[in-house]
Amino acid sequence: MPERPAVRDPSCPFCAIVAGEAVAEVVHETETAVAFLDRSPLFAGHVLVVPRIHVVTLPELTDVGPFFTEVQRIAAAVPAALGAQGTFVAMNNVVSQSVAHLHVHVVPRTKGDGLRGFFWPRTKYRDGQAAAVAQVLRGALEPRSDSKKA
Repeated sequence: MPERPAVRDPSCPFCAIVAGEAVAEVVHETETAVAFLDRSPLFAGHVLVVPRIHVVTLPELTDVGPFFTEVQRIAAAVPAALGAQGTFVAMNNVVSQSVAHLHVHVVPRTKGDGLRGFFWPRTKYRDGQAAAVAQVLRGALEPRSDSKKA
């Protein structure tokens, strides 16, 4: 049986916000998640949504449904509340993750706001490379025959 995630990491700044021990502009909270304004926003209204339990990456979150329901709720509310045309929703897992606590960025977007694409260089697949990569991923995602339920 997998180990349950820690409810809190005493050294985690997001756990301190969840516990009400650190100052943050909390915009929404449920028993599953807490949403608060990013202290260094891309644009005003840039929200971080974090699970109440301490997990570092998405694969560690055992019950993603309720968490992503809250992310969806924030992404739906931001445009209307702030006069934006849409949102940019993003998450890092380890690389570029400035705080080691799972968090989803919900950033208000408006055409012409200056944010262009992703923040890293884009490339193109070489001939046949996309098919090969897709095949590897399909193989990794297929159910394994040795993990059949009894």
